[in-house]
Amino acid sequence: MGLEARTAPAVAAPAAIVAINQLPITEDTLWLRILGKGVNQEAAISELIALSKDNPLRQNALEQIASWRINVQMNQTLTEDDRELIMMLSPAYQEWRLATLQEGRQEGRQEGRQEGRQEGRQETQRLFMETMLRVRFGSLDETLSGVIESLLQLPTEDAARFLLQLSREELLARFGTSNNN
Repeated sequence: MGLEARTAPAVAAPAAIVAINQLPITEDTLWLRILGKGVNQEAAISELIALSKDNPLRQNALEQIASWRINVQMNQTLTEDDRELIMMLSPAYQEWRLATLQEGRQEGRQEGRQEGRQEGRQETQRLFMETMLRVRFGSLDETLSGVIESLLQLPTEDAARFLLQLSREELLARFGTSNNN
């Protein structure tokens, strides 16, 4: 008795034709209606823009529409249908573009604040070290100022300990600019 290789008969997946202009106007059919043409597409895009700003469908769809519009627009030979599609997608693209710019500005402001705080802390530490050096040694000359950059790289407690405990000569020997090369 030999074993024969058997293959299952091919089963065709069910197919359906969708008349986009006859779909119910619901959020569930929004993606399909956006893929339609003319008035149906324009209405679907308007519905998309009208969704709440925190709606995940809105966010994802706007991103996809923006990409779609950019890809169509980059085509060197635009047909009349392409031009119409670009016009239809323009409101959604503009909405996505504004949201993206606003998000970028917000991130930029946050990064700017963080950098500003960091620079403020460093400037405060620098002023503290300059003051400590002046108080301990009577003045702050260029040679003594040269140790500050090296001290700023240390944890604050270590830098403060060195400022209080080491003599001028020890600070210069350990942190002077000629020793940092």
